[in-house]
Amino acid sequence: MNKPILVLKLGTASITTTKGELDEQVIADVTRQVAEIAKDYRLIIVSSGAVAAGKKYIKNYKGKIAERKAAASIGNPLLLGTYSKHFLPYNISIAQSLCERQHFSNRKQFLQLKETYEELWKNGVIPIANENDVVSSLELKFSDNDELATLLGVGFGASVILLGTSVPGVLDREGKVIERIESINNDIFSLADKNKSDLGLGGMISKLTFAHLATVMGIKVVIFGVRSTNGILNAIKESTGTVCMPKEGNVSARNKWLASGSLVTGRVKVDDGACEAIRKRKSLLAVGVLEVIEKFSDGEIFEITDKEQHIIAVARAKTSSQKMIENLKQHNLEIANASDIVIL
Repeated sequence: MNKPILVLKLGTASITTTKGELDEQVIADVTRQVAEIAKDYRLIIVSSGAVAAGKKYIKNYKGKIAERKAAASIGNPLLLGTYSKHFLPYNISIAQSLCERQHFSNRKQFLQLKETYEELWKNGVIPIANENDVVSSLELKFSDNDELATLLGVGFGASVILLGTSVPGVLDREGKVIERIESINNDIFSLADKNKSDLGLGGMISKLTFAHLATVMGIKVVIFGVRSTNGILNAIKESTGTVCMPKEGNVSARNKWLASGSLVTGRVKVDDGACEAIRKRKSLLAVGVLEVIEKFSDGEIFEITDKEQHIIAVARAKTSSQKMIENLKQHNLEIANASDIVIL
């Protein structure tokens, strides 16, 4: 149980055919590589593909929410059955883990999820996670499985997250793979293709967004092509794809959970002075708030943005936005204590 944790995310387009059906040849190759690294890591596989696997059973499928839920309910057992079949020659057992946002927003539930995974790992079982599309409400859905993989990686303290995709990595303006990114900034985001794949929910912007969060939390992220030769093995060796380097720093387990797993309900815009104070690890006071963009109650999680509305931190509210508005003259009113602010 002292082995490092590795999260492997597999996108829909990377494990399905052009017809949108599961590509067993790719999945067989994935299981071969996973079996090779299983002795060195505690593994979590986050696999898309359930909707793609099940949608052919829905007549006149148009992608409506109810149709996606129905396709997922059909596709989940098909997806897990395919993985199970190809892991069988390596004597590796798998477990299904259907996750919802509430499993991360409630710390007690999150710790229970963690205990379940640790029990699976003790018994040599690899959990395969996916969103519980059948019951997840639109408001509380993960944006995509890049987010789910990141929440698991950050919350569990993974050493590396591998984001497997249908492209070979992050491409520069000449179409060449950027082998190493020290910091994910606006210049890097500008390189991302705005188009999403036809089969999946996410695109490169999504991967970079959650890679940014993971690297800030001290986790290395590799964005790589699943179909490349020995893609997973080479991604671990940093010899393929794009390696996003982690930031140095000691972030507590509680603050990692706060930054990644909590449901954000509000947002405030603050002035330059408040931005500087937050970066110096000071509390957020009412005097520094320019605007309440989205309201929140005390105890809830809200985002803090600068004047250009770039998110600089998330925080747990000590004071509700309504109370703050009602007491604007009380400049020293503490909106969030420094210990409850996580800088992004």
